[in-house]
Amino acid sequence: MTTSSKAEPEWGSQYRLIASEQWKAKSAAMGKAVTDALVEYAQPRAAMSVLDLASGTGEPAISLAMRVGEKGKVTALDLSSDLLEIAKKRAQGRGLRNFIAQQGDAHSLPFADRSFDLATSRFGIMFFRDPSLALRELLRVLRPDARACFLAWGPFEQPYWQTTMAIVHRHAGGPLLQPAGPDPFRFSAPESLSILLRDAGFREVREETRTVPWTWPGTPQEVWEQARAVSVPFRPMLERVPADLWPQIEAEVFAAIGRYVRGENIEFGASVVLASGSK
Repeated sequence: MTTSSKAEPEWGSQYRLIASEQWKAKSAAMGKAVTDALVEYAQPRAAMSVLDLASGTGEPAISLAMRVGEKGKVTALDLSSDLLEIAKKRAQGRGLRNFIAQQGDAHSLPFADRSFDLATSRFGIMFFRDPSLALRELLRVLRPDARACFLAWGPFEQPYWQTTMAIVHRHAGGPLLQPAGPDPFRFSAPESLSILLRDAGFREVREETRTVPWTWPGTPQEVWEQARAVSVPFRPMLERVPADLWPQIEAEVFAAIGRYVRGENIEFGASVVLASGSK
């Protein structure tokens, strides 16, 4: 999960970096099917110039760079220079010379008009401070007929969240998320992202909800630790849990996650929203 908004500094803070470093291999494995789904949905072609917003540690930007070839280029944009350093090292490790890491804000893109043939964002648009402003700004830097393709979380009512944060919420009470804070499920309602795209000026808007693999290659204890580390929007809820409740909560979490264990993996599946529009 990534963001390009200055409104939620904690989301772009050390939490993201620590989680990225500690769990980078297994998190990448869990997110691979989601990345692949967005890349296929975006249909990148050779020699394209692509912009990936809220790119974080580099996906789907790296996968896109591998698809557009040496005559194309992919610019990975994020507010966090630390995360972009990880992205650059990953791209260098794959021998990619068409990958550019650019620190910047999606609400004020540091690019000229009509600079890109394609734009993507994976788990990013939900966290923009002002998605309408960011979409209008994106439209400015796209070339005529270019597409913008987004992937966002579907509803909270799905295995990964129900076996983790939903259990904590039952014990903690109060709001699941802060009323004015970042909301991973901001565009989970059908057509909510499509409406925003049309209002921003995009045409030929399409949207679908799809279930893709979301598989953790490890133990319930590991995926729970990873979930707590990366789920910054839930941090206020996590922090108000009394210490004496954690043993019971974690016992319930491990039992719930255990229902999805298949061999050495945990196969949750993820419900995600894919939406696109053309300039």
